[in-house]
This record gives sequence, C-alpha cells and structure tokens, in this order.
Amino acid sequence: MKRFNDLSDLSTEEIESLLKLASRLEHEPEPRALEGKVLSLLFLSPSLRTLASFQAAMSRLGGSSFVISPEMSIHGLEARPGIVMDGAAAEHIREAVPVIASYGDVIGIRAFAERRDLEYDLADQEFENLASLVNVPLINMESAIQHPCQSLADWKTMNDLDIPSQGGRFVLSWAYHPKALPLAVPSATVRMAAQRGMDVVVLRPPGFELPEKIMQDASRLASENGGSVIETADRREAMEDANIIYAKSWSSTSNYGDHTGDQDLRENLVDWCVDEPWFESARKDCRFMHCLPVRRGVVVTDQILDGPRSIVIQEANNRMKAQMAVLHRLLKG
Repeated sequence: MKRFNDLSDLSTEEIESLLKLASRLEHEPEPRALEGKVLSLLFLSPSLRTLASFQAAMSRLGGSSFVISPEMSIHGLEARPGIVMDGAAAEHIREAVPVIASYGDVIGIRAFAERRDLEYDLADQEFENLASLVNVPLINMESAIQHPCQSLADWKTMNDLDIPSQGGRFVLSWAYHPKALPLAVPSATVRMAAQRGMDVVVLRPPGFELPEKIMQDASRLASENGGSVIETADRREAMEDANIIYAKSWSSTSNYGDHTGDQDLRENLVDWCVDEPWFESARKDCRFMHCLPVRRGVVVTDQILDGPRSIVIQEANNRMKAQMAVLHRLLKG
C-alpha cells in the first residue's frame, strides 16, 4: 500500500485486515516498529483530532512527526495556480509540498474544499493536484470528498461494539448547523457503511440531497457487499429498526457555492437537532455517532451526547488506533 486516499480503493478483506492490525497493535504494542521514520503533516485546513491522533500514533510506534500549516510559515503559502505572486505570500505550494514530503518517509495532507464548483470538488481535483507533487507514501487526512481516516475509525468502532454489517441499519442524517459545511465526511461515511454491507439510509431535508455521483458509488458498494442504500426526508421511516444514527451537517447541493441560497434553505431547519424522540422507531440500543467537533444543542442535544447512546469518544479514540495500522502498513508493509 503506497497511498491511503479512498477506503473503497481497498477490498472489504483488506479493510478488515487493517482493523485486525489496529487491534493487535492496541493489545500488543510495537513501540519501536517505526523507529527512525518521520511523518510529515501538512495542514492546509484546521484540525484537532486529526493532528493529535496522527502525532500520537506515530509516537506510539517509535517514529516522529512534524507539522506545517500556512499559519506557521513565516513566508506564507500561496495555493492558487497561475498567480502572479506580488502579494503577502512568498512561497508557492508547488515548491513547498515536494520539499515538505522529502523531509519525511510518509506525508499526510489535509485540504478542505473551497465549495465553489461541485463537479471540481467531486473530482477531488485540489487534492489530486497536491498529491501529484509527492513521491513518498501519502495519506489523505481529509479532502473535498474523502475522509478515509475517519471512515476507518468508524468501521472499527462498529466492529468493536458488534454492530452487525449485513442486516445492520445505518442512518446518515443531515443535522442543522449555522454554516455550510464540506461534503467530505458525509460522502465518505455513506460509502463506508455501504461497503461494510449495511442497509444505509440517508436522511435529509429537501435541498440537501447528496450528489448523484456519491449515491451511485454508495449503491454500487452496497450491492457488492450485501447492503442497500436509500434516501428519504421521512425521519420515522429512516429510523425504523436503526442500529446507528450518524449525524453530520453538509452544504446544500442544490445551492452549492451559493452562500445566500444555502442560508435561506437552512434557516428554517433548526429542528433538525438529534434528540431522544428521533429514536422512537429505532432499536432500543441504537447508537449515536458523530465525527466531532459537534455543536451541542444545535446538531444534537446534551441528553443524547452525554447519554448511553453516544459513542463519539470511542470513535475519536479509534482515530489514533486505526491510523497506527495505516502508518504501520505504509511503512513496514
């Protein structure tokens, strides 16, 4: 494995093999496995869990890491192509990325979408442009349309709790947020659950349908692995016998790149805040998942987030464990 970019690049068997490695490293640590190895971390978008979990993972395997972000650079970094650099930035990303990559044995890159052109973002063009500058193993730490690290941790979390794959019902629900957020997590999550073989329901209000390409990819993965994918605006129908509800906010795809249109659409949807009544038709042991950070009282109530349904802390902890396996596989084979 030379690149960890899209979970669906791996077979279900390869994913389960990675997760077995994660569990082995959890119970049988290898504190010198990556001794002398260096992880380069380039953050063109902000982070808390991704930054901390990768540094912790590399350290627990005996390696080291360094972090670069535009805010840390004394020169400032320019990312726009074809620009005349007569402004504040003194260095272009086309020189910075290969240099940063050359200082390590593996590089992780995080770069959010600008959310101006849906087709451009669905092609993950910005990340692919950055990846073309790298000649060492590469980890996608979140791009316009991918978040494989979060999805691998989510898969592990469900395995740890014996949430069924085939026959399990997974609800990915849109939730209110005052801002238009990227598509990476919902896109990665719906495909992850489909590839795991679950019966996936995308619950969303009108105007927030996931892009057709994402739904087609998810449907293909579901059919290959014994699951199914449907989309609905009916909350009770969606939650019927659900094992998991995974809440996440995302931009209106019908107003993609149109801030005013998006705000007009979402301002009347503040009741899309996950609360106990949502679970009336779900299984009694239905669990709540979220990638974090999460806005309390906006996306989900305190009652759910602090109650027995919530497994968000386990999810976050599994980020480090799953990423240990990815680093181990990339650098040791």
